[in-house]
Amino acid sequence: METAEEPMTPFGTFTAQSNKLQRQYQALLDQSTPYVTYRWVGTGVALFLFFVRVFVAQGWYIVAYALGIYLLNLFLAFLTPKFDPSSDALDTEMEDGSVGTLPTKQDEEFRPFIRRLPEFKFWHSATRAVAISFVCSWFEIFNIPVFWPVLVMYWLMLFILTMRKQIQHMIKYRYVPFTIGKARYNKNSN
Repeated sequence: METAEEPMTPFGTFTAQSNKLQRQYQALLDQSTPYVTYRWVGTGVALFLFFVRVFVAQGWYIVAYALGIYLLNLFLAFLTPKFDPSSDALDTEMEDGSVGTLPTKQDEEFRPFIRRLPEFKFWHSATRAVAISFVCSWFEIFNIPVFWPVLVMYWLMLFILTMRKQIQHMIKYRYVPFTIGKARYNKNSN
């Protein structure tokens, strides 16, 4: 039994094409997953090109500032554990009156460090933000006149204060979000 295909409406054609493009984009993302260094080098080059664009054009400082704030927010989410011990402590304190912490002794349960924002999503969001910022730097509507040294100083102060708070949180709850310097065990070791 043969049925004739119904003609596609313009909306149906658009949806089919956008779905096809989304699948191709996702396939490219999936293929790039194992190449961590190359992905970050590409993002670094794109960020450098954006800053060269801002420096040469002598404008779009507010776009650069917004990008800096967004990247700082992503970085903090990358450093923060998914299950925050401080909020767990509040929950535990409310239930049984004691403050919970991460395991510090051998007999306590081991909980691995799971990031709130995984590395791949961090890279993907950062790369998209840099690309969007670069595109915005070509439109005059985003060139809002500001005194850029104030933005730089404000961003540096924000960075220092938030990182100090994050480092204090890491020290208080005894977690290290990086694998550098951690013990590695072989299959043969006991």
